[in-house]
Amino acid sequence: MMIFIAYFFAGVLLVNGLPHFVSGISGQAFPSPFARPPGIGKSSPVINVLWGSVNFITGYALLAYNGRFEVGLNLPSVACLSGGLSIALILAVHFGRVRSGKN
Repeated sequence: MMIFIAYFFAGVLLVNGLPHFVSGISGQAFPSPFARPPGIGKSSPVINVLWGSVNFITGYALLAYNGRFEVGLNLPSVACLSGGLSIALILAVHFGRVRSGKN
């Protein structure tokens, strides 16, 4: 059971790293946990590249070092995809509010 939790959070981290990394390499400031206020204020592109990379590395480690993860129609993939979709929806709502000023 614990392995599926690890795969779920691997999906969360891999998807969470995307907006930070892409914004950073595009040279754009983006909200991060290190901004003031956290998750609402904007951090520099360099901070976002680093934060996105930490998310990718940690997500990869959770996939690579917890059992044998295989891509396909199986429970580990469903757990990972569920985590990714969950955080994607949460981030869409959060950043939609931040960008509209309704945080």
